Amino acid sequence: MGWLLAAARAVSVSFQFDSCIRLQLHCAPLLLSVMASSSLFVVSIDFGTSYSGYCFSLASGTDQIRQVFWGMEHGYKTPKTPTCILFDQNQEFKKFGYDAVMKYKNLPPNEAHQWYFFQNFKMSLYNTKVTSDMRLEASNGKTLPALLVFAESLRYMEQHALKTIQEASFNTVCDPEEITWVITVPAIWSAAARQFMRLAAKEAGLISDMTSEKLIIALEPEAASLWCKQLPQEGFLAEGSDKRKFEDSPGIQYVVVDCGGGTVDITVHEIQENRCLKELHKASGGGWGGNRVDENFSAFFREIFDDGVWDEYVKSYPTELQQMMYNFSFQKCSAEREAVYLHCYYKLTRLAEKKKDISHFFKKVKGAMWCDGMIMITYEKMKSFFEYSIKNIIAALREILGKPEMAKVQYILLVGGFASSVILRDEVKQAFSEKYHIFCPVEPQLAIVKGAVLFGINPKIVTSRISARTYGVDVCRAFDAAIHDIRKRRVSKADGYVYCTDLFRKLVGIGESVNINEVVQYIFTPVEPDQTSTSFAFYSTEKQDAQYVDEEGLELLGSCTVPMPNTELGRKRKLNLDIKFGLTEFKATATDVTSNQSRTVMIDFLSV
Repeated sequence: MGWLLAAARAVSVSFQFDSCIRLQLHCAPLLLSVMASSSLFVVSIDFGTSYSGYCFSLASGTDQIRQVFWGMEHGYKTPKTPTCILFDQNQEFKKFGYDAVMKYKNLPPNEAHQWYFFQNFKMSLYNTKVTSDMRLEASNGKTLPALLVFAESLRYMEQHALKTIQEASFNTVCDPEEITWVITVPAIWSAAARQFMRLAAKEAGLISDMTSEKLIIALEPEAASLWCKQLPQEGFLAEGSDKRKFEDSPGIQYVVVDCGGGTVDITVHEIQENRCLKELHKASGGGWGGNRVDENFSAFFREIFDDGVWDEYVKSYPTELQQMMYNFSFQKCSAEREAVYLHCYYKLTRLAEKKKDISHFFKKVKGAMWCDGMIMITYEKMKSFFEYSIKNIIAALREILGKPEMAKVQYILLVGGFASSVILRDEVKQAFSEKYHIFCPVEPQLAIVKGAVLFGINPKIVTSRISARTYGVDVCRAFDAAIHDIRKRRVSKADGYVYCTDLFRKLVGIGESVNINEVVQYIFTPVEPDQTSTSFAFYSTEKQDAQYVDEEGLELLGSCTVPMPNTELGRKRKLNLDIKFGLTEFKATATDVTSNQSRTVMIDFLSV
């Protein structure tokens, strides 16, 4: 009994499923791997929750990965700039990064409330329903389209990169078509969130259409792993002068913990004989990044400056508050195990002293002291701000490493800006150092963006991935009263064919290893002889399998429509659907065998 692909509700057509063929492309190149070869440069953009930056390299090699320093005009020199963007009262883009922070800080209070200042907005795409028309709330409580905020941020990075490349190339103007762009995203992001970033890149002008091969979406822990595996051990903190590299030892297994500002991503890799990577465990993690520390710090200051002082400060002086939080973010990633001293800004001091002598606010709290214009926070109190993040990171690592299939793991690699914190590193070492070697690269905040350049040059360097969920498609099959729900019974208008609708056809299972060079081909034939198109509806679940697509726990991911204009052969027509599951994005190709016309299927994850 054949399978039928269920049409979307709005299209009264179906397809009969004939067969499934798995093809291993041993010689054919990966679809995306041709990108870099046709480009002159590879530019990777690490679009982080707290900080963003980019690196670039000639596509012909990775001998010189160039990085950019930010903030020199403001007295800084950092490898990343704050992920902050500023629009004026007319909703027009004005500044990004340090420039946005400084401009917003210097706006008169009455004018600042009319401008749109966004920070930490990347987290709006995590653990939520992502749509193309969603909106983001600025610091003044007003909203702008999320697509505008992300697109203008990427446009700024693009223009900055093009200018930098031009200056590095003796003022040779680089054609955008000569660049392959790589944008990094958390591995735990949904398919819709990844597609939203591609849409934002299109709106920003990085690519001309949604199927462009000039943009690669890279997973942050994978990018970091690619960078770390080629470092000599002297490239890690406090690991001596050993010249050996992970990639020179096939079979080595290690955990990558990408500690960002918003999320923490965890994955497990094994070095292959050809120095490529094989994923051993599905990506996992959560919203346990460094911003949680900031939130706990802010809550502590609300406890200190009670009687409405802190709440009034947050409401009335957002620009000064932003500067205070920004300075704290530097302090929390200190490499020193000692108390932290923070400057108490003028507006906060003035508000507090309207109530009482400012030193009196500190008498009832533990862990902080007033020190002549400075606020001293003890090291123990600083550690308490990290408790939530560290507890979740350690619990997640124990769950993963406790599985029998992880028995050969020897190393834990801590990467990302949050990994710069000695408090975080100390706690992970205390929990795991008896059994595992804990490594952190010298510049953990750059591991992702530099590794993303390597991925852009050779996307097939990751040979397989573990499916994080079970994926399937909405299908029908001949109705069987013994096993099918009578409410799902349907009858074809053409010849009375009776079938069952809304069935879930599993394509790949949760925890299943999928080779990036493997193509799964599904062959369909039409149920209605005169139908000219069909719709594919894709679902996912954390269950191993399901019978119907409307069961609890199944999520509609997206859909796509495939035209079949030639109806001469009626039901004898065939449609081949070739799907690659191992890529960082869902890629499918549909071929109408009758007309021999193929098209890349772009599944719309943003409209459901």
